[in-house]
Amino acid sequence: MVRTAKDELRPSYALSDFGPLTRAEYAAQDSKAGAAIGLDPIVRTLGRTDYESTWRAMQSFTASRDPDTPDEIWSTEHAPIYTLGLAGRREHLLRPNGIPVVKVDRGGQVTYHGPGQLVAYLMFDLHRAGISIRAMVRAIEAAVVEWLDGLGVAAHPKADAPGVYVMRGGVEAKIAALGLRVSRGCTYHGLAVNVDMDLSPYADIDPCGYRGLQVTQLADFGIERTVDAAGAELAPILAARLGSAR
Repeated sequence: MVRTAKDELRPSYALSDFGPLTRAEYAAQDSKAGAAIGLDPIVRTLGRTDYESTWRAMQSFTASRDPDTPDEIWSTEHAPIYTLGLAGRREHLLRPNGIPVVKVDRGGQVTYHGPGQLVAYLMFDLHRAGISIRAMVRAIEAAVVEWLDGLGVAAHPKADAPGVYVMRGGVEAKIAALGLRVSRGCTYHGLAVNVDMDLSPYADIDPCGYRGLQVTQLADFGIERTVDAAGAELAPILAARLGSAR
């Protein structure tokens, strides 16, 4: 079972108002719903959010969670921004174009976030699940592949380059990027899937640190989805895949 919640992050929100549920609060929610009490992930649909505020909220959530805190998936999208991972090199920012760049604490190189891209932040307790970060990455990739397959789009992961790729016009292109951070045995950051967006900002970077890497999106295959609709479809598959990785 996946618990769902409709939430909004605003630039002025208080982090204390958006912390992890306690075991008692989670139990109360499940009791009201007549469901069995468990630690299934809660899915929050946030709408469009400020990137840095959401990043700080993830850090706060992870720092304040305890062994009984349910895992969460936050579905959102951001205004245009480039993010540079811990090992990210500025040489992969090819030219300035007015889009802000922020150095963050996830793995990986540089990527782009913008309207029309689904970002799924994954706050999961790896220790409790008994899985490795590698197993989690593979489960995330498998979830995206499964979701795309259900839409009639053949996709695949690559062992040497995390993410999900498709063939378009005989050329391999990336449709989903991954970047995680592990703190105290728990993950944050997550997955970005291009749904229906302006892809031109990718031309000013080496996507994920790869010169000449092609990128694509769901709309290029004639499939119409809003970010919220894509998140609603993908989140249960992510939850199931991550659960079966245990």
